[in-house]
Amino acid sequence: MKIAFLTPEYPHPKTGNSGGIGTSIKNLAIGLLAQGISVRILLYGQKEDGFFDDNGVGIQQIKNIKFKGLSWFLTRKKIEKIINQLYLNKEIDLVEAPDWTGITSFIQPDKCPVIIRIHGSDTYFCYLDERPVKRVNKFHEKRALKKADSLLSVSQFAAVITNAVMGLNKKFTIIPNSIDVSVFQSYEKAISKEKNILYFGSLIRKKGLLELPLIFNKVIEKHPDAKLIIAGRDVPDIISGNSSTWKMMQELFSDKAILNVLYLGSIPYSEIKEKIQQATVCVFPSFAEAFPVSWLEAMAMKKPIVASNIGWAKEMIDNGMNGFLEHPTHHEAFAQQINTLLEDEALCLKTGNLAREKVTQYFDIQIVASQNIEFYKRFKK
Repeated sequence: MKIAFLTPEYPHPKTGNSGGIGTSIKNLAIGLLAQGISVRILLYGQKEDGFFDDNGVGIQQIKNIKFKGLSWFLTRKKIEKIINQLYLNKEIDLVEAPDWTGITSFIQPDKCPVIIRIHGSDTYFCYLDERPVKRVNKFHEKRALKKADSLLSVSQFAAVITNAVMGLNKKFTIIPNSIDVSVFQSYEKAISKEKNILYFGSLIRKKGLLELPLIFNKVIEKHPDAKLIIAGRDVPDIISGNSSTWKMMQELFSDKAILNVLYLGSIPYSEIKEKIQQATVCVFPSFAEAFPVSWLEAMAMKKPIVASNIGWAKEMIDNGMNGFLEHPTHHEAFAQQINTLLEDEALCLKTGNLAREKVTQYFDIQIVASQNIEFYKRFKK
């Protein structure tokens, strides 16, 4: 089979910034390639048109058309023409796109099937973040879902919420995000006596970063030697208009806690594994996710995590077994979960081992790739 992924992001030095959608697509592409599936990335929003090979994955860069008032429409028609030609030439069997901003809303290929995968639309995240969504984004996202030949979602929670906020009653096939478990391995070494608490990901309100200082303030009261390490890109706060979430966070730490905080900024993806390895506990107090890859990476490296207990989390973690879940606004209770792990080395080891077992059994790249292939076979002519 020959699968095309239409996407605004893909992690590669030649293609600009990439977030969770790009990472999940690349992980899936690697898994599909390993099972003999041809993969092409249709990457729009690029500075120029072009094509290059990324270890077997064909990357087709698409430059958006600039025309005042009609750029969005003309770019979609350009993509539609590309898809039609690739399908006619038998270079692809289907195209999959994310729900984000509804790129396929006005793309209607002649015969090529179009699949939408729910990674979390703007409408979805605005709902979870309790802020208004842009009407134009919701319009395109809803239209894309209604027109799609079939729908996937990375979590049942994301599918249910998407139907609710869009006023739809669509059927979704649930296939989670994945990682290559063989890449994210914890190497054996003496357990560090340092109490390192790690958060990695964007510094943004929806991921609970304005709750994290208040949680750490509680931790430091009981463990004055604990350290909070933060790695990720600083993001402007859309609600307050502040240009830096990190600056907002600094104002929320207690005088004592701020002394034990290390902000690394945005670091290369290649260095993330080392930071996870050095951590005692990983924390993710998020309000809005669909199925975060970062959680899987920490779990695969046998790290106990304390995370949000909202919706999607319960599809990833069995609370009290392979991780611990608490609401981000319950600062005292969230901190207590962290403290319990800091105080109990045996519990850290047990939780971490069970976390890796969970990822290996359900979310490894080869297992999830096979699930996707079975789904794609429905559309093979």
